[in-house]
This record gives sequence, structure tokens and C-alpha cells, in this order.
Amino acid sequence: MNIAKRLSIKKLVALCGAAALLSLPSLGFAQASTTKINFTLDWRFEGPSAPFLMALDKGYFLQEGLEVTIDSGNGSAGAVTRVATGAYDMGFADFSALVEYAAANPESGMQAVYMLYNQTPAAVFTLKEFNINTPADLVGKTLAAPVFDGGRKAWPAFAANNDLAVDSVTWQSVDPAIRETLLARRQVDAITGFYFTSLLNLEARGVSLDDIVVMPYADYGVALYGNAIIASQKMLIENPEAVAGFNRAFNKALIETIADPESAVKFVSKRDPLVKESLELRRLTLALDAQVITDETRTEGLGVVTMERLKRSIDEAVSSFNLSRTPTPESLFNMAMLPEKSTRMMQN
Repeated sequence: MNIAKRLSIKKLVALCGAAALLSLPSLGFAQASTTKINFTLDWRFEGPSAPFLMALDKGYFLQEGLEVTIDSGNGSAGAVTRVATGAYDMGFADFSALVEYAAANPESGMQAVYMLYNQTPAAVFTLKEFNINTPADLVGKTLAAPVFDGGRKAWPAFAANNDLAVDSVTWQSVDPAIRETLLARRQVDAITGFYFTSLLNLEARGVSLDDIVVMPYADYGVALYGNAIIASQKMLIENPEAVAGFNRAFNKALIETIADPESAVKFVSKRDPLVKESLELRRLTLALDAQVITDETRTEGLGVVTMERLKRSIDEAVSSFNLSRTPTPESLFNMAMLPEKSTRMMQN
């Protein structure tokens, strides 16, 4: 995003902040009547977790009457399970992982309430020297990824949208820690991974960005949404206003993060002093510019989905994961929990 756009968003931040001071209860009142929410991330404390940690440290959750704790995670499937079992009230997970769980457990009642990643971060990565420049060039090649990797699981959707047979490639199952290493050592033809993770991991292993070919799933016809804030059935039934309040606080922090990622990433290094702040700033910026700020969010606002595309996203997940049941869009995304559209709009 260019500097002019970020400055215009800063103006929106100032207006939202002023409105919040007029409409929210006093800090003392919020402290006197708080609702506890245990929240789980999908992964470690990295750049993309900045708006969550900002909302916590700057007291935005507390202003909504919420006492929030935020823990790191070990993957989207784990985050969904944590919320489903009641260990956590809310979480952050790949929407496709929610589809997969809901298909097998329709009684769970979990719903997504705020779509942060408007499109899946899944992508194919290869090297220019391999002359793999289009999806068709992947035929007969060997791709490496963990069995639970989102891009590997969604490969059937990528293949279908690009006229490839699902079995046209060979998969090598690997530990996440060595996935990028194998490509950097030229031991596989390509890998799948999250755009803002694998790109930086390849660079860290000595591969020049100019030598990397990236095929983001979203750029090749895949309609899958990415990560969303999810809430348990218990929270949605017993305390929907707390869920809505969480979204309002998070949305406020997200607007500020988009306007000034350099300041936002400091909340990550504050939570985990071992992270490299400059690296996490790059990761955050990549996630914002590729997954959060899209044509759809510029038009519809942050956090929301379009029901037509949501249905296609669910259908792609069901087909890719070979699920026996197709959940309805209305059962998986709760529009009522979103903040007012005016607060979710980015200034052009």
C-alpha cells in the first residue's frame, strides 16, 4: 500500500478513536463488569497477530467490557478443536478447517464471525531455473508439503481450476521445518505453503526473491477464503454481545495496523522478545497487502464475506477434502457479529 493510502487510513483511525471515546463506557466501568474470553491463535506470535495483540495491549478489548487472554497455537485444525471442545471461547483459524470440522460435527455450532484473510494464503513455490511458470508446467513434478498443509489439502481445487488432474503431481510428505530447505537444495520441484511464510523462509535459506516463482491459489481461480475469527456455540448463544464487542475492538486495531504496520508489529515483539521485528514487519505487510486488502474488502469492507463466494469456497473445501457433508454458508458465517460497515471501510 502506498504512503498516501496509509495516511488516509490514519485519518479514519483518528475519527474512529474519537467516536469510541464518546460511545464506550468509562475504563473504570469496563473493569468492573468484564466478560472473560480465552482466545487462541492458529500459530506462533508473528507479524499477522499484531492487531490481536494491539487490541489487547491498548485496552480496546477492555473498553468493550472484555477480559481477553491470547495464546499461541499449533495450526488451524488445532485452533478449531480448541474452540469446539470448550477449551477456548474464540479463536483464529483457516475457514476451510472450520468447514472440515463442521462437516463431520454439524452439532458443534461454531461459526466464523470476522473474515480477516479475504483470500487463502496458499501458494505453490518453485524456482525459475526449473522452468515451471504455469500450473500446466507442474504436471509430472514432485511437490513437498506436510500432509496437513492448507495448500496441499486444497490442491484438488487448484487443479480443478487449472484443468489439471488431481494425481498429475507426486507429493512428498515432509516436516514443516524442512519444507523450504528441500526446495532451496533443489531436492524437490516445488512446495506449497502460506505466501507470507514460505516466501520469507526461502529467502532465509539463501534463495533470492528474484529466483522464486510464486503461484498464489487466489490468482489461479481458487475461491477459498482464508483465516477467520471463530466463536463457540456457547459464546454465540449465551453472550453474542461479547463476540460483537471482540470484533469491534479487533477491527479498530486492524484499521490502525493497516495505517501503521511499523508501530503495530512492536506489539508482537513485546509479546515475544525473541522474534526479529524487521522480519515480522515484512511478514505482516505481505499478509496485509495480499490477504487482507483486496478488491473485495475495498468494496465490501473488512471482515465480511459475500454469500455467493462463500458458498463456492465451502464447495471447494468439501470437494478438496472429500467431505461427506456440505455445510450451508449461513451455518458457518455469522454476519450479525460484524461491526458497522462504516468502521470497516478503508479509505482509498
